[in-house]
Amino acid sequence: MTVMRNANRRFVLRARPTGRPGAEHFAEETVSVLQPEAGEVLLETLYVSIDPAMRVWIDDKPSYAPPVGIGEVMRAFGIARVLESRAAGLAAGDLVMARPGWQSHPTMAAEEVEKLDASLGSPEDWLGLIGMTGLTAYFGLREVGAVRPGETVLVSGAAGAVGQVVAQIGKIEACRVVGIAGGAEKCRYLVDDLGLDAAIDYKAEVDLAAAIRRACPGGVDVFFDNVGGPTLDAALANLRLHARVVICGRISQTAAETLYGVTGLGQLIGTRARIQGLLVSDYTARFAEGRTWLAAQRDAGRLRQRLHVLEGLEQAPAGLGMLFRGENMGKLAVRVAR
Repeated sequence: MTVMRNANRRFVLRARPTGRPGAEHFAEETVSVLQPEAGEVLLETLYVSIDPAMRVWIDDKPSYAPPVGIGEVMRAFGIARVLESRAAGLAAGDLVMARPGWQSHPTMAAEEVEKLDASLGSPEDWLGLIGMTGLTAYFGLREVGAVRPGETVLVSGAAGAVGQVVAQIGKIEACRVVGIAGGAEKCRYLVDDLGLDAAIDYKAEVDLAAAIRRACPGGVDVFFDNVGGPTLDAALANLRLHARVVICGRISQTAAETLYGVTGLGQLIGTRARIQGLLVSDYTARFAEGRTWLAAQRDAGRLRQRLHVLEGLEQAPAGLGMLFRGENMGKLAVRVAR
């Protein structure tokens, strides 16, 4: 769809969901483009990222970020092109990473955007592999997880955006890596394409803890959790001495109407294991370090990403619902313009 330059097509939050989000929770609007003032840029959005955290942002419960207000543009990270600039250091045609939200032509302050370094990668790389997704995996496994060669790493949501990168970093660090995913196709991708040592289809297992025990007979040194709920309990039952549990996400619980009560926290006592949450923004000062490492691993052929791209901004609300039904493979994003 061609969008006129004097029109900004956007999706705003219409109502707060009580479970999984869907198209009915958002409304489409077309408003006039705001011409940039001093220190601002007018952007054309190219991609918006679809992430589990977005479900947290549209809730009204206390969280690490203020909720999106009713009637406000849906918050989202993305990649955009500068159309007009009244800010030093940014010119028309520059590609930037920002939080443009679900809109086609936002006007933003210069300090809210970051110019892409084309020498590090393509816009698609910046969207995922060397963007927030890759950085979350890098700092989550290497810093919070303190992974060491020879250890066993277990990753939930391993075929998702962050999980696929975490799993590959584990292999780069000379670890035994086991992924948990939903469905035979995703498990084949993890083993055949990404080279994991084993994959567990949680949908096919009656006893997930037992399945983890079979795949990790010596126990788990690092559990990188993107799922929460019963999956977290099953992993806690298989921790080794001084294991580390990285809580990156809890997608099984984020849109759940009834929360699951984790029962296995007592395992942390006997194993003297550590459980720690992760926010990638804590490592902002070290993003350049992470991007350089990730790009080097990609260039060496040791790291790649799978993108699941939906076409058209109108697909964003449906895409968010797809994420919570596990219908995506790899990093889910919406292409808004080419």
